[in-house]
Amino acid sequence: MSFKPGKSVGAMAAAMGIGAVVLIGLAAGRTASAEGDPAARGGQVQLNTTLADFFEPGTQPIQAGDPFVPVFSAVGCRNCHGNFFNNGLPLEGEPLRNWAGSMMGQTIRDPIFQAALTIANQDANFGGDLCLRCHAPGAWVTGRSTPTDMSAFVDPSDFEGVTCHACHRFVDPVYKPGVSPLIDFGVLRDLETRGEMLPTQVGNAQFVFDMDDRRRGPFNDLANPLIHGVPAVFSPFHQTAEFCGQCHDVSNPAFERQPDGTYELGALDAPHATLLKEDMVPEQRTYSEWLHSDFGNGGVQMNGRFGGNHPTGVMETCQDCHMPDVESPGCVINGFPARPNMPQHALSGANTWVLKAVRDLYDDFETNLSDETLADGLARVQEMHTNASDMDLSHDGVDLNVRVTNMTGHKLPTGYPEGRRMWLNVRFFDENSQLVAEHGAYDEVTATLNEGDTKIYEMKLGLTDSVAQAVGLPSGESQHVLLFNEVLKDNRIPPMGFTNVNFEAIQSAPIGAAYADGQHWDDTMFAIPAGAETASVTLFYQTTSKRYIEFLRDANVTNNLGQVAYDQWELHGKSEPAVMDQVLISFVSGISPADLNGDGQIGAADFAILLGSWGPCPPAPTPCAADLDSDGTVGSSDLAVLLGLWGT
Repeated sequence: MSFKPGKSVGAMAAAMGIGAVVLIGLAAGRTASAEGDPAARGGQVQLNTTLADFFEPGTQPIQAGDPFVPVFSAVGCRNCHGNFFNNGLPLEGEPLRNWAGSMMGQTIRDPIFQAALTIANQDANFGGDLCLRCHAPGAWVTGRSTPTDMSAFVDPSDFEGVTCHACHRFVDPVYKPGVSPLIDFGVLRDLETRGEMLPTQVGNAQFVFDMDDRRRGPFNDLANPLIHGVPAVFSPFHQTAEFCGQCHDVSNPAFERQPDGTYELGALDAPHATLLKEDMVPEQRTYSEWLHSDFGNGGVQMNGRFGGNHPTGVMETCQDCHMPDVESPGCVINGFPARPNMPQHALSGANTWVLKAVRDLYDDFETNLSDETLADGLARVQEMHTNASDMDLSHDGVDLNVRVTNMTGHKLPTGYPEGRRMWLNVRFFDENSQLVAEHGAYDEVTATLNEGDTKIYEMKLGLTDSVAQAVGLPSGESQHVLLFNEVLKDNRIPPMGFTNVNFEAIQSAPIGAAYADGQHWDDTMFAIPAGAETASVTLFYQTTSKRYIEFLRDANVTNNLGQVAYDQWELHGKSEPAVMDQVLISFVSGISPADLNGDGQIGAADFAILLGSWGPCPPAPTPCAADLDSDGTVGSSDLAVLLGLWGT
């Protein structure tokens, strides 16, 4: 981990317009007195947790003398799985290039993560261990994650985040006779022989790591089982959502669920009492949301919306959407033909700007980024935003209804809750295209959203009185992710197949919003102001809110990584909101929603169409044009709207 050649720390700081830059790994910057002294931390008390409090089953970090083949740098993968351009191969299929242009390849260099890790360690001693398991699995398993501030990261591969060697050495922790590779039976047996526990569930990086250097992948047609001089093992596990779920369900084991469903701090210096995520504070439930969606129960026909060259268009696993099939070989060496279903290692998500910050802070030779990889990575993120939702508008002449439909296999938005949000911007215009009224206005200069007059889809966390008193912080809404013990708001839109019972069971029930079983859309009504003839409605997504980035800056009393993250946020557009959907609607006669046949007049023909549609609407997103009041049923209230507009 280093700065760009020729740039001293001071010179880099001057160029970025910030104070002295301290990056974990270059200078640890830990200030023990500040972390432990309540006066230095505004009265906050650090939880006296130990590594035992964050213990999870599965492979444990190696100790001195343990026989283990270390994790190697992804740079070594370039010769075979990179340089596609120089070999005349399609760039969209190159594993190394696309991985580097994803957040998976930059999980440790991410300045937001570094700032959040600092605060996690401030809030709970050794708290960063829970973060590093997923963000740096190679460094974690090789024993360099302690201290938990990354100050022991010394190998270049430590900073490559979720590196090639980590993913391709993960073993299915549940041996399936006739499915799992036979060698994995021995791997799991050896883990127990070493006195380690097999994973109890999917999540919290409860992974099993092959202690021998065998590379696993999803194809079973390799002519030579020895590649790179090591065994190549066919692994069906790598095609399952459980593989991704290892890190995309996260719970805080420092808290234990009480009989009344609340969460309180557990005994210190001891593993969680049950080691079950359902008994821990839920930080994110992306995998579990998928598991209880239609995607996780047979799949959903998306008609090419996701999946690239997918042969059926039925999206089922995480990989179907986030690693779409492309026509490409996986290797530049002759004899490896193009596959129609080569998984694209772009691993695209929703992060809009952090790759720019990574490239600004580090050299390309470290990150494997370039102008092209950066542009391609960000373009794929925008495509994910566009595909993730649909928006439909309707009106009754008095109110405008905005329906947002979730087209993904998890909540929208999903994942790490702090800083991520979606909102509706609604702008009404008169006959001269002059703005009459606006909801959800966003000031790009100050990065401030007018939150009081629109719908914001988000998750808000909080501290109960008991925890607040224990740590010396105010109770109520909080952004201390390792300390929160209650969810105050979660109105994010559920996926197809949602049921309240299932989502309650996975600790992901809606809070502050109501969704009926099967509902994967949300309706919001806005009064149409006098004089408005048209409206433009935009669904925006933001990765990092101003509230969250200021928290990362101001809560840090250990080093200046919060300031580094804040300065990068400012430098790169203050996490400029991304457009997910944008739709225009007119309220003038002739194109009223009640004009069901589009002939410019509301009359008998529209009446006949409405009667023919009488009853419950089909499941969204199938259009239900005659549902004029957007209540999900064509009935008497819709008839009243139509009759009220008769002849117009």
